[in-house]
Amino acid sequence: MKDQYNRYKKALIGLEKPCAFIDLDAFEQNVRDIGKQAKGKRIRLASKSIRSVEMIKKILASSSIFKGIMCFTGEEAIYLYEQGLDDLLIAYPIWDEKTLRKICRLTTNGARIVVMVDSLEHIEHLDAIANSENGHFLLCLDIDLSNKIFNLHFGVYRSSIKSLDDLKKMSKHLKGKTTLLLDGLMGYEAQIAGVTDADPQAKAKGILIRILKAYARKKVKKRRKQAVKYLRKHHPFLRFVNGGGTGSLHLTTKEKYVTEVTVGSGFYQSHLFDKYKAFRYQAAAMFAIEVTRQPEKDVYTCHGGGYVASGSAGHDKLPEIYLPKGGSLIANEGVGEVQTPVRYKGSVRLKMGDPIILRHSKAGELCERFTHLHLIRGEELVGKVTTYRGDGQCFL
Repeated sequence: MKDQYNRYKKALIGLEKPCAFIDLDAFEQNVRDIGKQAKGKRIRLASKSIRSVEMIKKILASSSIFKGIMCFTGEEAIYLYEQGLDDLLIAYPIWDEKTLRKICRLTTNGARIVVMVDSLEHIEHLDAIANSENGHFLLCLDIDLSNKIFNLHFGVYRSSIKSLDDLKKMSKHLKGKTTLLLDGLMGYEAQIAGVTDADPQAKAKGILIRILKAYARKKVKKRRKQAVKYLRKHHPFLRFVNGGGTGSLHLTTKEKYVTEVTVGSGFYQSHLFDKYKAFRYQAAAMFAIEVTRQPEKDVYTCHGGGYVASGSAGHDKLPEIYLPKGGSLIANEGVGEVQTPVRYKGSVRLKMGDPIILRHSKAGELCERFTHLHLIRGEELVGKVTTYRGDGQCFL
């Protein structure tokens, strides 16, 4: 790891810090390893976890296994379409009328932009807009795959389609709506894909979560099968059935009725995704902050670094010091808006201007703090690509 630190240090010489970078060798290995997990399914890219048009295009160009993008906002889907990308599934319902009108016009003119629905209100809203535009929408139904275990809600609060009866009601309501074409079904098993189960700081909790996941897995598979069988009978032109995420790729690809699995975080492998028992990819996306002070013998204070992840507040949402090995954050300060003190007693002799390499907790959120991702291969800086922010975009 000392050699790895020296490689990055050499590559980053001359770059203004803080800066974000991609280890291309690790990134490309992740792309290959994820592709091997496909098991005949296609893999849709979760743009939320990538947030760079050029990095998205790199993955899509690497193999025919990677097809389509799952977007996180309607504005983002429109932007990606303008960049030459298509087959865009918007993961969350949109209500904003201006955005929906743009999507309706694009879809009517041949774009494949699919909007998400899970309620009768969504359907009526879209139908009214499509009629006024003399156009149509492509729809995906989002079914709830969370579980109730005693008084525990195991999953996320997402869709209102919680049973087969709810799905039937939605399906029947779509009949006769010539402006709304059902293109897909999605069910996201967040309690499996998005919950870590091998955090070394919470071993007992990890065992419990793996037990809950095994229970949930059976329920998820059954519920998805029922939904697909019903919809294919009543909507024979259903194009895709989407499920999973990086954390459940190895399981969801085994399901007969799933046609595609969404993956995003595994390409960059943020540190949260080190804490799963079933898989491990390579650390590929990182950021560097620079030592600018040494207030005590073993404390090196760096400029910037306060890039905390979204979600419930906790230690796991902080960036982790990756290199050099032996560094730790100081509990009373953590990562700060303008400075981050690091306690370090390792073998590397740090001096002013040296980088400290950290990894973000979540993959794509790193890109919200930087305009570019610098590309490193070996010990050489070989280029850079823009993030959404570098393109002047701000979607959420």
